[in-house]
Amino acid sequence: MGILTRAAIAGAAIAVAGGLVACGSSSEQAAPSESSEPAALGPVVTAPSDPADGPITDSAALRAALLTASDLPAGFVALPAATDANDPAAGADATQSATNPTRCANVLDTITRQAAGSAADAEANFTGPGFTSIDVDAASYPGAGAADAFGTVQTTLRQCTVYTGTDGEGVAVDYRVEPLALPTVGDASTAVRLVTTSDGFTLVSDAAIAVVDSTVVQVVATGPDPIDSAVLEGLARSATERIHAAAPSR
Repeated sequence: MGILTRAAIAGAAIAVAGGLVACGSSSEQAAPSESSEPAALGPVVTAPSDPADGPITDSAALRAALLTASDLPAGFVALPAATDANDPAAGADATQSATNPTRCANVLDTITRQAAGSAADAEANFTGPGFTSIDVDAASYPGAGAADAFGTVQTTLRQCTVYTGTDGEGVAVDYRVEPLALPTVGDASTAVRLVTTSDGFTLVSDAAIAVVDSTVVQVVATGPDPIDSAVLEGLARSATERIHAAAPSR
């Protein structure tokens, strides 16, 4: 996704998202909180510092281990391959969006941009009906790097439970991170909801972030309404299983 974070993209697109259909069944969705108080995300989840299997060091192999359109709900199709996540010039003129505090631009960005030092990284992006999307990314680290990266991601989330920004046209955007209850997947996992609001419209990004062996994987589902929690859990579980199957043994 170049230098554009998912939060910034949600903010830029939010004005055309009102009234569109959600990813999952509304009967299974929890509505975003409307409280003005920051949400407590609970204790930090610790991942194993001595993973059972080593890192995937080939980005192409890691990309092949990510979810595909056939793993997703009906109606989702793959987008063209993203620009190199580590290229600082990628998409630099595509938006003038900004966040305050600046560090909160990392919220739900790809894992490799949140935590440097990965041996390989990859992402896959999908678009679905009713202005919905599903983004999957992963970064594989040597040694205890996956546990450290997982901790870094959680630190950012806790520093950015409420923040603000502007989209590419200077329109104000409000962001809110809330806890999301999902069963554990992989070796350790956490889940959050990012609620993006601008000009009376709202987008919801539900994210599952997990560690499996030496890899951190993130699944983010965005739409005008929350994705069905059981669907998100299933996607996250499938993502960790696919990556585990591709990981080299120590």
